[in-house]
Amino acid sequence: MITYIYRIVWLVGLVLLQALVLNHVNIYGYATPILYIYFILKCNSDIRRNELMVWSFLLGMLVDMFSNTPGMNAAAATFLAFLREPLLRMLTLRENTEIFEPGIKAMGFSPFFRYILLGTLIHVTVLLAIDAFSLFQPLALLMKILTDTAATVICILCIDAIRRRKSGERL
Repeated sequence: MITYIYRIVWLVGLVLLQALVLNHVNIYGYATPILYIYFILKCNSDIRRNELMVWSFLLGMLVDMFSNTPGMNAAAATFLAFLREPLLRMLTLRENTEIFEPGIKAMGFSPFFRYILLGTLIHVTVLLAIDAFSLFQPLALLMKILTDTAATVICILCIDAIRRRKSGERL
């Protein structure tokens, strides 16, 4: 029960942060951090894929409601949740029976960085491909994908560092 309350608090906090602050951040028309995917990427490794997909869909729909983007974030978040388990298996050296929360402490910096980079790149690519719905300006789309991914990865690393410091963990 406490796990669900904890998840709901994180979900609401990330949706409000995304909708009220980060959707209005645009560096030269590019680089909008999409921080709500932190919720999807940081769930414990023992969460079932179907459960994570439901959480991700709800998260995406809440962001869509606040951002006036009908279903785009929900589709991209659900797709990321679907691919999360294979990403974790591909990038960690752990056995499938071990339960852990993805992070620098559990995975090491390099595997965690690759995990969030690939997860963010997948999510941003799907989201912006749905948004653009064409390849009319491929260089602008590629630039937006790269800058949004970089901004999101930097924000996720900062939040993970702050969470580690508050819980007493050190590098």
